[in-house]
Amino acid sequence: MYDLGLIDYQKAWDFQKEIFAKVRCGSLKSALVLCRHYPVVTLGRKAGKDNFRISESELKDRGIKIYSVERGGDITYHGPGQQVLYPIVKLEYFRNDLHLFLRYLEDIAMDILSQFGIPGERISGLTGVWVNGKKISSVGIAVKNWITYHGLSINIKAGDLFNFSLIRPCGMDIKMTSMETVLGRGVSFQEVKNALIRRCGYDQCNLAGVGRGN
Repeated sequence: MYDLGLIDYQKAWDFQKEIFAKVRCGSLKSALVLCRHYPVVTLGRKAGKDNFRISESELKDRGIKIYSVERGGDITYHGPGQQVLYPIVKLEYFRNDLHLFLRYLEDIAMDILSQFGIPGERISGLTGVWVNGKKISSVGIAVKNWITYHGLSINIKAGDLFNFSLIRPCGMDIKMTSMETVLGRGVSFQEVKNALIRRCGYDQCNLAGVGRGN
């Protein structure tokens, strides 16, 4: 388990690639990377720039960086009010079934939310986790050499939702929500991180395989 804390997106992206290389060559079985990002908009393989609600230069003027990345999906926002989880794991643990792995990530998010009394749900045909029709967790992955990277984000802080309004999240006209918004109270990052570590079968000293037995 690697906890990068609050980190620039490019640095975390580069770190994922380093860990990916170790998993590919067999020096590491798998890894879980936890982090939060400074404000950034990422464009997946299906992203269209018509999903910006303001110009790219205006986004940059607001201190929001923009990256085109290799994950699936469309456009999304990451900010310091989210907890991000990047599992870097061989897809063979999930019978080489990409959809099974995506559902596994959604299960993780729903399990974490349930520990806080939040009833997360899926919407047929869409990825991610929703609460009362609003999206609270986004999922987008890349797979290369049958190894996954990128992953999921969970919106925690209510104060970090505004920047979603500057884009069409996932290329759709949807509303986003957060754990704090749903609960009407503060939620600490440490609480969520601890829940993620327990849910994924990790402790802070021993790195276990992700997804074995699924």
